[in-house]
Amino acid sequence: MRAVTVLAACTALVAGCGGDTAPDRGYPELGKALRSLSRDLDGACGRAEAPVSCAEDLDRLTAPTERAFAQVLEHKLLDVGTVAAMNELDRARELRVAAAGEARSRKDPHHVPLARAVAAEKRAYQGLLDELERLRTAPPPGDGTDPL
Repeated sequence: MRAVTVLAACTALVAGCGGDTAPDRGYPELGKALRSLSRDLDGACGRAEAPVSCAEDLDRLTAPTERAFAQVLEHKLLDVGTVAAMNELDRARELRVAAAGEARSRKDPHHVPLARAVAAEKRAYQGLLDELERLRTAPPPGDGTDPL
């Protein structure tokens, strides 16, 4: 009788750990935030747009980036790659802000250093997006995919 009870308990445990009862690993809110940020980044800085107005487009990406990052923190997904991508974005933003100040003082909306800084910030945003998407879609640790 005891063996039947143990067998029933093990069966219940195994059944309870199936994929149908597991939490949604897709992080739908994070996915939504990343898609929104990606659309905003794609829409920023048209080809004929002056770097000054492009910089304004990039400034509007701060709020969606913060929402996405808050989702990463909420789900405890933060890792070294994400921190490095955020640091790279912060550095690129600082350079762009400095170049924008120089462009304003020169009254030059097509200031070449500003154009370069804007391009670097867009690349940093794309790098952050790639990193956050990697985190969102990575299998959870210990899900059976680790080598023995």
